[in-house]
Amino acid sequence: MVNKIVGWVVLVPLCLGLIVFALANRHFVAINFNPFAPVESAVAPGYGVPLFVVLYVVLLVGVLLGGTATWFAQARHRRGEKHWRREAHQLNGELETLRRHQGQAIAGPPAEVDDLLELR
Repeated sequence: MVNKIVGWVVLVPLCLGLIVFALANRHFVAINFNPFAPVESAVAPGYGVPLFVVLYVVLLVGVLLGGTATWFAQARHRRGEKHWRREAHQLNGELETLRRHQGQAIAGPPAEVDDLLELR
């Protein structure tokens, strides 16, 4: 419940701020992909794009790069979790097998300890 309230308190003003920013910065800016050529002396000065589009694209690229870096940084933890999950599944299967075998041993003739150890 607190997460929803914090989400509304933070995200709604942030979204409103981004919308106001986009409306206030609709003028076109020259985008040039050659860092060595000054805009004034270039034959083709670049592409005209609204300023808010440039900033939103930069924001999106930053979020994607940050998410990718986090995903790679957490690979070790995911691998460990996969290992422990696999081991827990294996141990759970062994436990169920031993329980079934023990239930049969109680119902049937008495089982020897060696018979129980052969299940491994």
